Amino acid sequence: MLTCKDFLSELSDYLDETIDAGSRTVLERHITECPNCWVIADTTRKTIQIYKGMEPYPIPADVESRLMQALEKKMAAKQK
Repeated sequence: MLTCKDFLSELSDYLDETIDAGSRTVLERHITECPNCWVIADTTRKTIQIYKGMEPYPIPADVESRLMQALEKKMAAKQK
């Protein structure tokens, strides 16, 4: 039986439609039986549709710099 954690780990491939037909059927069955996962899938799908329709917005240089420093720090901590 598919768990919510299993569903979440496959959500990206499910929404990208890069998952095989058998797995897709199992995931869709889970969505029909689990209202929480249905909400997550539906909200994520709608969010992607909204962002696809938007023009890119440039990130200010100082924000980009801080973001990159935070990501580098996080990646370095994971490597330890």
